[in-house]
Amino acid sequence: MVVVASVIIAVVFNFPFISNVYEFVHPNTLKEWLFIFSIPVLLTCINIIFFTLVGAIFIPRLLVATMLLISAFLFYAMLIYGVIFDSTMIQNVIETDSGEALSYVNPSLIVFTIFLAILPIFIVFRQHVRGVFITRLSSLFLPNVIALIAIAVIGAVLYKDYAAVGRNHKALVKHIVPYAFYDATYKYVKTNYLLPPLPFSVLDPQPVIEQSSVIHPKTLVVVVGETARADKFGSNGYPRDTTPNIQSLGALSFSDVSSCGTATAVSVPCMFSRLARTEYDSRTASSQDNVLDIIHRAGVNVSWIDNNSSCKGVCRRIDTIGFDPKRDPSLCDGDFCYDQVLLNLLSASLKDATNQNRVIVLHMIGSHGPTYYRRYPATFKKFTPDCPRSDIQNCDEEQLLNTYDNTIAYTDYILGQTIQLLDTIPNSAMLYISDHGESLGEKGLYLHGFPYNFAPDEQTHVPMVYWDRQFTNLAYKTCLQQKLSTPMSQDNLYDTLLGLSRVKSTTYRPQLDVFKSCRA
Repeated sequence: MVVVASVIIAVVFNFPFISNVYEFVHPNTLKEWLFIFSIPVLLTCINIIFFTLVGAIFIPRLLVATMLLISAFLFYAMLIYGVIFDSTMIQNVIETDSGEALSYVNPSLIVFTIFLAILPIFIVFRQHVRGVFITRLSSLFLPNVIALIAIAVIGAVLYKDYAAVGRNHKALVKHIVPYAFYDATYKYVKTNYLLPPLPFSVLDPQPVIEQSSVIHPKTLVVVVGETARADKFGSNGYPRDTTPNIQSLGALSFSDVSSCGTATAVSVPCMFSRLARTEYDSRTASSQDNVLDIIHRAGVNVSWIDNNSSCKGVCRRIDTIGFDPKRDPSLCDGDFCYDQVLLNLLSASLKDATNQNRVIVLHMIGSHGPTYYRRYPATFKKFTPDCPRSDIQNCDEEQLLNTYDNTIAYTDYILGQTIQLLDTIPNSAMLYISDHGESLGEKGLYLHGFPYNFAPDEQTHVPMVYWDRQFTNLAYKTCLQQKLSTPMSQDNLYDTLLGLSRVKSTTYRPQLDVFKSCRA
């Protein structure tokens, strides 16, 4: 049973890993083909030893069933969506709410689960394991000896080949089922639960608002998008008319902006953090001020309005209206709400009379997949035919693009309505930026969350849109227009928000403030 399970995990569930190695090696010589064929043999041997060491002697059926179940789901995610399980992906899985989790359930997953998980597990538990401890130990002795000998032979003959491939294609090890998953889970648990908490660091105890802002209070609405791609915005040159509202209202669209991560759990806290992408660490970031804390401490009224699963800790110390999937029956289905609910809450918030400077953050559900069709009302089905299903890999290319483009068009509507609400308020502005992008089948990848160093542009190239009532000052708008194609990233957001909210802080780095030179 252990040997058969080891072979299945090595040959079937590691097919994506083996095929990726094949693509990199492109075997031509006898030795290269020998290297390719040695991979499932090596994996089988490792599996046998792992099963034995973890407890196959004592609980063989439970252990084999658990390994098959985990491997089957990892195989599905990798084969269908191109998902790679690193510690960030583990964080995404753990922080996923029930509504988001259920959106991945579809006929393909059910059929897959029955044949590659439930049926094998049923067969495993039908087996009768005979013998006492010594008998079981002796029965596993020979397979382990053979496995060790095989590993030694493969290492002696092909060590240089394995070392070369591993050195030149480090991302490959993240495809190995289920060990990459176990390694990532251990790293996540260690970072979040086993290490002692860091003392909280106040980066600036006395930030202040510029005096001119006290005379003319500033209202800044920051819209955090979800899963939007820059190349799908008509305002960035996409041939489809996906952004008529922001274009007609004179908003500026920045076309070369990079995200801090490829998943919400990383990008959202990272973009508001003082830490740059290359030095970002979730443990450190959660233990110090973010830019909203600094702005709030200066005396600005800061609030967060959520229509996503959560703010990922960013709004922990400011006023927050959390996500409620039952807030408005006309806009919510019990799992998700259309982003129209943000407009209703924003409108109510703007009506509150105040002489305070204020920053209001709207966190959208945006273009979150795989159920793109649930992100826009039927009346906003602009591009047809769309794909009203969650197993998006079974949609044809036109349907999938239509469905995703409809989510962008609906985001454009929300941004347009936000601008119209602010247009009646003196000294107001709106800044929109998406947390990360999305793969729509390019290179065989779907959704997002790929390790950043290996992620395609579709997952890291994000839209950023800015509108300001001060655009009546043509010199200011013209200056900003000259920056529309300037390369920038979410690392710029911290200082740009300080500048836009007129907050003076010791943490401010003027060279990272996108709009500073134009304000001057």
